[in-house]
Amino acid sequence: MNQTNYQKKLDQIIEALTQKGEVPSLLLHSCCAPCSSYTLEYLSNHFQITVLYYNPNIYPEEEYTKRVEEQKRLINELSPKYPIQLITEEYHSEEFYNKVKGLEKEPEGGARCFVCYRLRMEHTAQLAKTLGFDYFTTTLSISPLKNAEKINEIGEELGTLYEVKHLPSDFKKKGGYQRSIQLSKEHNLYRQNYCGCVFSKR
Repeated sequence: MNQTNYQKKLDQIIEALTQKGEVPSLLLHSCCAPCSSYTLEYLSNHFQITVLYYNPNIYPEEEYTKRVEEQKRLINELSPKYPIQLITEEYHSEEFYNKVKGLEKEPEGGARCFVCYRLRMEHTAQLAKTLGFDYFTTTLSISPLKNAEKINEIGEELGTLYEVKHLPSDFKKKGGYQRSIQLSKEHNLYRQNYCGCVFSKR
C-alpha cells in the first residue's frame, strides 16, 4: 500500500500561497515545546500562527504546567517572521480518561493513541472554526513514534466536519525531527522521556 506523502502536499500548499503572496492564519495544536520547535521555525515563515496548548492526556498536572511554561518560553525566545500567539487551555484530565475508557490496556501507539490524537485535534478544529482560522494542524506528526497517516486521516475528516482547512503534515520529514532535537538543545528545553499520559509513563 502506497502511503501518502504529506510533506509533499504541504510543500505544494506553501508554494501556492507564496506565489499568491498570501499569509493565512493557522491554529497549531502543540503537544510540547520540543515538538513545536522545528514546526514553528518552519511554518512561521508562511503562516500567522496561534499555538493551541490543549493536552488533557498529560499526567500528572505538574507535568502539564511544566510543559505549558516551556511552550511559553520557547515562543518568547523565537524570532519568527510573523508574530506567534499562544492559547493555553486549563487542565481537565477527565476529558482524556472519559474518551479512552476501555482502552487502558491497549499497547502504546495503538487504538488508545488514535483516540487521543482525535480528542486534541477535534478541539483544535472546533476552535479554528469558531475563531475563524484559515487552517488547523498539529505538531504530533514530528514524532517518529506517531502515526502520521492516521493523524492526517483524522485531520482531513475533522476539516470536512467543521468546514475548516486541515494543513497536511509529516514534520519529521526533511530532517524535521533532527532539527527539533537541535533546537531543543539550543533553547535548553525540557524534553520529557514519555509521551504524556499515565499509560505511556508506565
